[in-house]
Amino acid sequence: MPDAAPQLSPRLLQVLASISDPVFAGRLKKVYLAAAQAVARLGDMDLLQYESSTVEGAPDLSLWEEMAPVIRDTVVDVNALLAVLREQFPPTQPGGLADTIMQAIEEAGPLPEGTQNFRRMNEAERSLHAIGAQLAQQITQLGERMRSPAVVSDRWNLLTDLQTFRSRFREMIGDLVYLSASAFGDVHRRDIVPGFQEEVAAAVAVRAAIADLSRVIAARTRGVEEAEPEDVQWHAQHIERDLDLFGKTAAYKALRAQDKRVVIEFRHELGKIAIRPNPTKAELLEKVRPFADFVASLQRVNNREILVAHDREVWAACGVKLEQAEAELPRDPQAAADAFAEAVRSAMELYGRDPALDAFLRKLRKGQFVASASVLGEELNKFRELLASLPMV
Repeated sequence: MPDAAPQLSPRLLQVLASISDPVFAGRLKKVYLAAAQAVARLGDMDLLQYESSTVEGAPDLSLWEEMAPVIRDTVVDVNALLAVLREQFPPTQPGGLADTIMQAIEEAGPLPEGTQNFRRMNEAERSLHAIGAQLAQQITQLGERMRSPAVVSDRWNLLTDLQTFRSRFREMIGDLVYLSASAFGDVHRRDIVPGFQEEVAAAVAVRAAIADLSRVIAARTRGVEEAEPEDVQWHAQHIERDLDLFGKTAAYKALRAQDKRVVIEFRHELGKIAIRPNPTKAELLEKVRPFADFVASLQRVNNREILVAHDREVWAACGVKLEQAEAELPRDPQAAADAFAEAVRSAMELYGRDPALDAFLRKLRKGQFVASASVLGEELNKFRELLASLPMV
């Protein structure tokens, strides 16, 4: 089935329409369409089919043969964008005619509108060339890594490197679109960068799933610590079940390969304990405690720039809704409850950022939380305190 034709966002189309030179806008649109196509193809890879249920100690050259088409397609997809970029905006030498003209114009004083348009187009073209050069360099580095014996002979190193490069390519292509479009006006990445909204949604889902897994594993660890000897196997089997359920989630699919490797290795060791009738508490804790620490460390996903920016916006929107709820509470409790419910729904996208907020949101997840105006007022104040305590810098 052929790939669907890439689509540009309405805001990006507005940017293109605002460019005074229709020929330049047409050339830029072709680059943006190629960028959207590349992002879609680079994001459309399911690593699960290449993963293993164990972490092998011996070299695994067979995966190289399986992955060769994916590696080839990765290079082809990026090179296809570069070909369009070079065709529409051929590389120019630094200090060439365009730069000389631009320098002379800027030294002449305030810029008339026509000259400002020329400057914007020149700035956009510089961004395209700069990111294009970086993409070409990364393609070369990918080729070098894929020839490294340490990579091609180890399944997880190969998967990790390929996943990292594909993610890096998507990010750089996003920069290509964002920086060039920014030359023509104020824009936000979420409104113009291909695949940006989907990437944010995936990051939010991963964070939420990790938070729940961390909470469950921490509780299971405490359960093992307090367990009687005859209950140790039961705990091992239930942790095994928790991991199997996590492995079926979309969040697991989106995890980095190196993190999946740790999960699979722990699951393998746990299985050895769970099938024995009388495992000891000490040997189970020896495996569970480090894994609990590892899962807790995955919450560093909160530091991702894409989530930091997203969280600030959600946090601000929740604050506005809570102000509306507080203003409505004396005169229209139902309207206040509706505004409060909207704030809760929005805040669910912050789930996984703070344990106290997570516990509050779990309690309110079903929306059955308003019994009276006084109760709503208490919940509203608590919600506001929890939001205020978040480190939103």
